[in-house]
Amino acid sequence: MLSNKEKSILRSSLFRHLDGIVTCPAAYILKEKGITKYLLKKKSVSLTEITSTFNANDGYLNVALRTLCSQGWLNQQVNNTTNTVHFEINELSAIAFSYFDIYKEAYLLLKFSKNYNSRKFETEPFLKLEELYQNFKNNFNVSPPPNSKENEILNQILTHIEGIIIGPTVVLLGMSGMFHKYFMQTKFKAEEFHKDAKNFSRLLDILTGLDWFTKTGDSYEFTNKGLFFARRASAYGVTVSYIPTLRKLDKLIFEDSTILRNANTAAEEVHVDREMNVWGSGGAHAAYFRVIDEIIINLFNKPIHEQPKGILDVGCGNGAFLKHLFNVIENQTNRGKVLEEYPLLLIGVDYNEAALKITRKNLVQADIWAKVIWGDIGNPKAMSEDLQQKYDINLSDLLNVRTFLDHNRIWEEPNLNTNITISTSTGAYAHRGIRLDNNLVIESLKQHFKKWAPYIHKFGLLLIELHTSKPELVSQNLGRTAATAYDATHGYSDQYIIEIEEYMSAMKSIGLIPDENTFKKFPNSDLATVSINLFKPKVS
Repeated sequence: MLSNKEKSILRSSLFRHLDGIVTCPAAYILKEKGITKYLLKKKSVSLTEITSTFNANDGYLNVALRTLCSQGWLNQQVNNTTNTVHFEINELSAIAFSYFDIYKEAYLLLKFSKNYNSRKFETEPFLKLEELYQNFKNNFNVSPPPNSKENEILNQILTHIEGIIIGPTVVLLGMSGMFHKYFMQTKFKAEEFHKDAKNFSRLLDILTGLDWFTKTGDSYEFTNKGLFFARRASAYGVTVSYIPTLRKLDKLIFEDSTILRNANTAAEEVHVDREMNVWGSGGAHAAYFRVIDEIIINLFNKPIHEQPKGILDVGCGNGAFLKHLFNVIENQTNRGKVLEEYPLLLIGVDYNEAALKITRKNLVQADIWAKVIWGDIGNPKAMSEDLQQKYDINLSDLLNVRTFLDHNRIWEEPNLNTNITISTSTGAYAHRGIRLDNNLVIESLKQHFKKWAPYIHKFGLLLIELHTSKPELVSQNLGRTAATAYDATHGYSDQYIIEIEEYMSAMKSIGLIPDENTFKKFPNSDLATVSINLFKPKVS
């Protein structure tokens, strides 16, 4: 059994692994292009100047530089009054930049792996992974620095590279069933899991070298450390799912910023492995589902005429949230006792066809009736009309719920006929490579939710949402937050996660009032990156 202290150390490693998956490509590319050298020369320089000098796409360049800030290697100043961003070196910049070449092999592995199936163990990319692991174990032939601060930065970078080794591997094994309780509770052999037992055992040997397994003869058994990470495999899923974007980062920043997005359709995305993303999201979301049970139980214990007729989940993902809500209502509420007389309308909506397919499959397997339909979160009016015309369902009669979705809406330029509030957000936001004014990002959020106000006046809008944090706060708490990974993956893919304070202020400014009794943030500190809210329009 691991002690609480040991668990804390391993949890910190997990967060740093996620940091590494996104920091590795950004750091190496910025070094290769000469931007880190330029920063050291200029000491303080605007994003505009860097963009012009290196002919870059300022939106994605801003995201990459902010990644270095969150790791503590650069300072950022955002002025939303003048719509400018400046970067300054600090006491760690020169030390960190001098080690960025160490990232090269890991970055090239990410690039190389694009030619292979992310669901299968294949020999060619494994051989490069094995080579990377051996060099990692040898500290890339870098002698331990005598300076403690320099040594700390080197270890930070080595842990990042460990994340490149572990992240895709643990996700592949997790999605393939390797972490089934059978393997986790007993000794097993490589041939029990893969037909290429000889090479697969070499992969298990890498994890053995990382103290995930013990090996006796040709049998493997999980260590407590290995069990810790195996049980949290899905925590890597979302970040790893964006590797298709990260391996193209050089082109996104310095060439065609639309290289991935132009090929996207609602049915097929190339910037993200959506099935993997849904798998990772489903595992991560489970912890938050329990928190909203009380809200659901209270609502569906009310007199029947005060209850919603059902639930609409936009961005239903893999259907896990709808499944969870149905089980809570069926087994823990008064409504669950009268479902035959008062059936529960469950509506799953998603913009992505792959997610709809997964949701349908999972709900059918769970023997739960639901309508699963295509819809755009940015157009509730069309969604309402479709429900009314096709199914005779009034959107306002449903409890509207969403999990980690509104930040992923398609960008709409806000109507500027109103006064724009000066934001305090430090976020790095882009649309097709072009940096967005933070003030407009907040205004766009407000106008987006105004569209939903007419449909949530009865039962409200129940939201689980993702947030960013200021880079200086993140850099002071490395190993305690996944904010660096969130910022990078969402920033490069045109998503808009804002600080929780900005988010709450924006909602209140448009008359959407949170239920203070149900508001929660995770963690319950300044590092909060997740919030749960039940918003209702202010009664005039």
